[in-house]
Amino acid sequence: MDEKKTVYLNRDLSWLSFNHRVLMEAADASVPLYSRISFLSIFSSNLDEFFRVRMPAVFAFTSIEAKKTSLRDEYPKDLVHQVQATVLSQQEEFGLIFSGQILPELKRNNIHLYYGDPVREEHKEMVREYFLSKVLSFLQPIILQKDNQSKVFLENNALYFIVDLESSEQPGKHVYGLVNVPSSNLARFQELSVLDGNHYIMFLDDALRENLREVFPGYTIHGAYSIKLTRDAEMVLEDEFHGDIAEKIESKLTKRELGHATRFLYDQLMPETIRDFVREYFGLVADEMVDGGRYHNLKDLGGLPNPQRGKHGFSSWPYIAHPEFTLDKSIFQSITEKEKLLHLPYHSYNYILRFFNEAAIDPAVKEIYVTLYRVAADSHIVNALISAARNGKKVTVFVELKARFDEANNLRWSKKMKAAGIRIINSIPRLKVHAKVALVKRWENKAWQNYSFMATGNFNESTGRFYTDHVFFTANKEFSLELEWLFDYLQSRKQPAEYMKIPFKHLLVSQFNMIKRFNQLIDREIENAKAGKPAEIIIKLNNLQEREMIRRLYKASEAGVKINMLVRSICCLAPGLKKQSENITVHRIIDRYLEHARVFVFHNNGQPEYFMGSADWMNRNLHSRIEVVFLYTIPFCARKSMIY
Repeated sequence: MDEKKTVYLNRDLSWLSFNHRVLMEAADASVPLYSRISFLSIFSSNLDEFFRVRMPAVFAFTSIEAKKTSLRDEYPKDLVHQVQATVLSQQEEFGLIFSGQILPELKRNNIHLYYGDPVREEHKEMVREYFLSKVLSFLQPIILQKDNQSKVFLENNALYFIVDLESSEQPGKHVYGLVNVPSSNLARFQELSVLDGNHYIMFLDDALRENLREVFPGYTIHGAYSIKLTRDAEMVLEDEFHGDIAEKIESKLTKRELGHATRFLYDQLMPETIRDFVREYFGLVADEMVDGGRYHNLKDLGGLPNPQRGKHGFSSWPYIAHPEFTLDKSIFQSITEKEKLLHLPYHSYNYILRFFNEAAIDPAVKEIYVTLYRVAADSHIVNALISAARNGKKVTVFVELKARFDEANNLRWSKKMKAAGIRIINSIPRLKVHAKVALVKRWENKAWQNYSFMATGNFNESTGRFYTDHVFFTANKEFSLELEWLFDYLQSRKQPAEYMKIPFKHLLVSQFNMIKRFNQLIDREIENAKAGKPAEIIIKLNNLQEREMIRRLYKASEAGVKINMLVRSICCLAPGLKKQSENITVHRIIDRYLEHARVFVFHNNGQPEYFMGSADWMNRNLHSRIEVVFLYTIPFCARKSMIY
C-alpha cells in the first residue's frame, strides 16, 4: 500500500460529523418531541466538550511548522477554519430546528417557551417576584474598567450579559457592565402560570433581562448581550513515578477552570464597537470569537420542564428478565452452573448490583478485586464494596483518578473507600486503566472458586440505563487466573515491560498482547481470503483513529476480506474507496440509547471467534491505557444470527 496515497479522514471533522448525526435526530419528526429536545441538549453538550478538549489541540498543531511535526496531514493549516465553518453551519441548523420545528411543536401542544418574545403582562409580576426573591442574591454586577481588568475572570462555560449602559450623571457617555446569569445556582427554566390553557416557561436569562434596571441603578440600559467563554480542559499531568497522584489530580482540578480560552460565544446582535471592547478587555483573539444567539448553554434544554408529565418522550421499555438468573438461588450458584452474558440496558442492571451486594454479605466470599473508571455519584456498587470491607472481606479497588471530568467524583469515592478499610490503588503513571473487570474469590468445599466479571461499560448504574453494553460472568478458572495476573500487575504499579511474559490467552490486554493478537486475527482473515475461503470481520467501536489498525483493515479489504463496521463517533477510516477500502462499509447508529459496546467478530472460516471489551481503536486506548477485551465462546445455535 502506497502510504502517500492512503486516505484517512480527519479526526476532528469526523467527530463533528458524529455530532451532526445527533442533530439529525432532533430534526426527525418521528422522534418524540421531548426526546428531540434531549438530542438538542446532547448536541450542545458535545460541542462544549469539543471546544474544551479537542479545540486546544487543533489550535496547537495547526500552528506548528510542517518540518517540526509528522502530523501535518492530520492537522492541515486550514483545519481551524474548516472546524469553525462546520460548527457555524451546524449551529445555524440547530437554530432552524429549534425555532422552526421545536418551538412550534411545543405551541401545538400548549407549551409556550418564551424565546425572545415579549413577556405577557399577566406574567410580569410573577417574574419580578421570582427575580427579587430568588435571582438577585446570586448576581455579581460590575462595571468593566481598566483598573479592574486584571480582576475580572470569566468562568468556564458560565453565562453572562454584557450590558450597554449610559450614566444619568454623564448623558451620552457609554460604559459596559458585566453580570452573571446564575444558572449554576438556579434552574435554567422557570414555569409560569397557565394562561388560556397554555403552559408558559421562561429562561432564567429573561427573568434577569426583565429586571436589569434593578441590577444597574442610575443607568439607562441600551442593550444586553449574552456571552460565554469555553476554556481548555485538558490536564497535562507530569509522567512521574513518585508522589501521590491523588494530590496531583486534586491540585490540577482547581486549575482546570482557569484554562486558556478556546471559544468566546457572543450574541450576534452585539454591536461591533462593543465586540471590539470585549475582545480587548478580555485579551481574546479573532479565532476564538464565535457568533452565537440570544441564548447559550442550550445543553440545559435537557432540563426543560414538561408540564404534561409522561407525554412527548420515548415510551419506557420493560426490562427483559434473564431466564437463568433467578431469585431462588445465589448469583454465584447461577454463574457456576452456566456462564452468563447480559445485554444492557435491555437486561436489568440489578443483576450487576446483585453480584456485588451478594459478595458483600456472603460469608464464603473472602476477597474482591475491581477496577473503577466512572461510577455513579450515589453508587450502589461502591457502597456494596464498603459494606464488604466492613464485613471483614479483603477488598482491593483500582481507582482511575484521571478519568476526564470524573476526577472529583472518583477522588471523593476513593477517600470514602479508603476510610472504610478498602485497599485503594491509584493511577499508574503514564497509563490510564480503562478496563472494566472484577474478580470475586469464594472459599467453597475447601478450595478457591473464583468468579470473573468482564464488561464493555463502566460500573455505573446511572449510565447503565441508557448505554448499550455487554457484561460477561464466568466461573471459568482460565479467565480468573488471567484476571489474577492482571490485578497482580496493577497492584505492583510497575510498567508493563516488566510483566511482558504474562501469557494472556483468553484476555487481550493493551500494553501486553492486544495489538499483536488483533493483527493475527486480521491476518488470518487475509490468508483465508487469499486461499479462496470465506473471510469476514465485524467490528463495533465508539472510535476508530489508530492508523496502524486502519492500515491493517485497508490491507484486509484489498485482499478481499468483507469488513462491516459500526463506529459511533470518530472514524478516520475512509470506506468504499477503490483499491483501498472497497470491501469496507461503515455505519453509525444514533438512537434512544448510546451505543457503547466494543465487539469484534472474526469469521475464521466458519468457526467464528467473538471478542468484547473496553478498547476502542484509538492511539490512547491501544498505547496509553490498560484495556481488557475478552474472548467469548458463543453457543453454536446463536452464531449465525450474530454474524449475519
